[in-house]
Amino acid sequence: MAYVQQARQNADPATYARAEAALRRSLKEQPAGNDHAETATAALAAGRHDFARALTWSLQATTTNPFSASAYGVLADAYTQLGRYEEAFDAVQRMTDLRPDSTSLARASYTWELRGDTGRARTLMSRSLKAAASPAERSFAFTHLSLLASDAGDARAALHEAQAGLKRAPHDSGLLEARARAYTMLGDNTRAVRDYTEAIAIAPLPHYLLALGELQQALGHPDAAQNQYRVLRAQDAVRKETGGQADTDAILFEADHGDPRAAVAMGRQTIAARPFIAVHDAYAWALHRAGRDQEALGEADRALALGTRSALFLFHRAMIHQSLGRTTEARGELRRALAIDVHFHPLHAPEARAVLNRIDGAR
Repeated sequence: MAYVQQARQNADPATYARAEAALRRSLKEQPAGNDHAETATAALAAGRHDFARALTWSLQATTTNPFSASAYGVLADAYTQLGRYEEAFDAVQRMTDLRPDSTSLARASYTWELRGDTGRARTLMSRSLKAAASPAERSFAFTHLSLLASDAGDARAALHEAQAGLKRAPHDSGLLEARARAYTMLGDNTRAVRDYTEAIAIAPLPHYLLALGELQQALGHPDAAQNQYRVLRAQDAVRKETGGQADTDAILFEADHGDPRAAVAMGRQTIAARPFIAVHDAYAWALHRAGRDQEALGEADRALALGTRSALFLFHRAMIHQSLGRTTEARGELRRALAIDVHFHPLHAPEARAVLNRIDGAR
């Protein structure tokens, strides 16, 4: 489990291989009744985005030990990413009933975030922070409190939460990325670039690279942006060689900065294995960028089916509506996106304001 957690933090696939070797040995030594190894194997599969396998192993773990809160946590993760949300919410409730600790409260927070109740999500994440028993749990809670504030357009609160976390863990990449987002919202681009750069030096995760590249592009620094995009392309080449599924960042990157038709193919493959709302959104955007707006609208609707408050999701659906000539729907969703967060994306937020101004000017 330590190797799985390390791999999530440092984006090093080799760490997953070490986790797998340890788990194979554990299951060989104790093939029956080994719910710890079964849960960890499920977590390893989830880390590799093989959520069908994660579901199989987590169900086995909950069968072996119906009182394992950890097993129900990984089960909830698998159900969530497979688009089986009610089952995921039930698994989180079971986890919280068994052990209402920092980890279960954080997952409970996420269930409400998905459903658009950001107030309840913040309350539960604050409780997760109070219950945190380790530096990793505290950093996770501070990171997500900051991101919840950012997603609500509250840059000052986002900065406060990230700063509080970084006082305790100054080299945590997630907290650095959260602070970079807050600085971007506040217009402090020098500090935002610095924090993104430091986060990438610690863990070159795709969403850090894409965020920095698009910020540099928005600032008029094309060479600096291309530096990040080259790394993203190299990472995606490794993914293709190893047969891994494309993540949402890879799909969005290809749609906006590469070949939209290739992004559609990536999205189609990923959605078949992982019908999660964020994948529906990325696939919708790829279809839109490829000129397939009628198909895109169905995917955009699925992305927002739970009521998730996402300015980016709303922007994507607004632009699809606009391309289909549905100006009234586009206007409403652009307004909703900008009301949630006027700085939701360094490239798309200015585009949203410009399109909304054109629509309003044409009335």
